[in-house]
Amino acid sequence: MVRGIALALTTTALVMATPAEAKWITSWSAAPVNPIAAFGPFPATPSYNNRTFRQTLRLSAGGAAFRLRISNAYGAEPLEIGAARVALLDDAGKEVAGSSRIVRFAGSAKALVEKGALLVSDTVALPVAPLARLSVSLYLPGDTGPCTCHQTAMEEMDISAPGDHSAAPFVAESKSANRIGLAAVEVDAPKGAQTVVVLGDSISDGVGSTSGKNRRWPDFLAERLAKRGGTPWGVANQGISGNRVLQDGLGVSALARFDRDVIAMPGVSAMILFEGINDINLAFGTSAGPLGAAKGLLPMRKISADDMIAAYRQIIVRAHAQGIRVFGATIAPYKGLATWSAEGEAARQKVNAFIRTGGAFDAVLDFDKVFADPADPAAIRANYHMGDHLHGNDASYKAVAESIDLSLFGK
Repeated sequence: MVRGIALALTTTALVMATPAEAKWITSWSAAPVNPIAAFGPFPATPSYNNRTFRQTLRLSAGGAAFRLRISNAYGAEPLEIGAARVALLDDAGKEVAGSSRIVRFAGSAKALVEKGALLVSDTVALPVAPLARLSVSLYLPGDTGPCTCHQTAMEEMDISAPGDHSAAPFVAESKSANRIGLAAVEVDAPKGAQTVVVLGDSISDGVGSTSGKNRRWPDFLAERLAKRGGTPWGVANQGISGNRVLQDGLGVSALARFDRDVIAMPGVSAMILFEGINDINLAFGTSAGPLGAAKGLLPMRKISADDMIAAYRQIIVRAHAQGIRVFGATIAPYKGLATWSAEGEAARQKVNAFIRTGGAFDAVLDFDKVFADPADPAAIRANYHMGDHLHGNDASYKAVAESIDLSLFGK
């Protein structure tokens, strides 16, 4: 009898000691991009050795705690992490007193990210509010080789002098527009919280927006969802500048990276597909300008609008198999760009007609209509692009986010 009581008490103690199951969703992301050689306006992927990197980011949804995803997807060798630290930032970009935390991996302050692998950190026991700003410092003591980086951070990364400078804020020896290693931040979110992933190219990646100000259209969407209240939503921006749907561009194709960049992200129940302009522009465009120069350096199999539509259908089928709703965004205008062509415009119109009326998507986001000049719908409004007739600016990205019906994300 005594033994039975003791066993019961032990069992009860074990149950009580078990923490509540975390509800992990993706609150921030930056898709890893394979290393490239220099071409046109694009620099070669850098290599680093014995440096500390401080990266600043803004979360979308908040939570009771968080953890990091570190990627070595394209590393030729294992990536050594010598130290990692995080801290919350105030509006002035200064660390919030008392918020600094050492990041551990299986209890250790050091870790090895195997070649081609992903490493998830231990839970960082620090509550974060919606839209909280976070500083992440990583000390990488070895030679990274051409890094697994995201090339369009829209936020400067601080790079230290040689050595471990992760323990406190440091004066940068140099700065970079890349992100290195850091692929996502997951938060332990309230019950019912979910994530929407944006699968896109440079227009979603934020080219044309003000660097350091979080003015990409997914950033504005995150602000709208946070201010609305109700069901918390994370917004994971998996845009890659220069990316294509069917063939590799900068980064492997959307079809090839779909499992990693959408399905494998925690908490995803919806996605926005806004990609295809690079497929059209490179397949049908002229050889003028920097984008034209890429035609001799990238896979250039001839494609059609029907090929793109078939690819969209594949993404939809694969997403639906995982219970993920797919919102299709129409491809934005680009007349005025040096590589624009009437043939490419016809392909864009055919693809957009499918998105609007094909009935394949769970919802349609008519971004084309938001960007288009009413006097010439094949072109972006004069005050809605960065000057290149292709990429938006702060004003147009805000308008795009405001055009999205938030009822798609429940209440």
